[in-house]
Amino acid sequence: MEKKPISRAGFDALVQELKDLQENQRPEILKTVQWARSLGDLSENADYSAAKEKQRQIDKRIQFIQDVIENANVIDVEALTGNRVVFGARVTAEDEDGNRMQCRILSDIEADGRMVISCTSPVGRAMIGRCVGDTCVVKLPSGEKEYEILEVKFKD
Repeated sequence: MEKKPISRAGFDALVQELKDLQENQRPEILKTVQWARSLGDLSENADYSAAKEKQRQIDKRIQFIQDVIENANVIDVEALTGNRVVFGARVTAEDEDGNRMQCRILSDIEADGRMVISCTSPVGRAMIGRCVGDTCVVKLPSGEKEYEILEVKFKD
């Protein structure tokens, strides 16, 4: 499987979440499942059904995080420099209407869709590789939008 970029901070947050899920949340829900099972008839036991559903959700999240960690290409974005947009860059861009956008380009996992955008999103893909002063065309469902890259930085 292809290694996917993720920032050190994003990777560390996932490792911490995985630890919490495995050491706290999963053991707690297993106790709840055992307690609900002890109540008797499982076919009409809402507590048992709810606990098992929560256990499934936790197990899915654990598996997802383990897969991401296994296939992660951790990038130290604080060590990056330059005026070219790459993974981890903080970008200021302006569209043809004069509207400014400030964002950071990180992984799908870290993206929030507003201030942190995914490197695989239409905007992220269009900006990566561009330098200050370059323009890029973003293909959106509502049509194409052109942005001029005004600033690229890597530290706050």
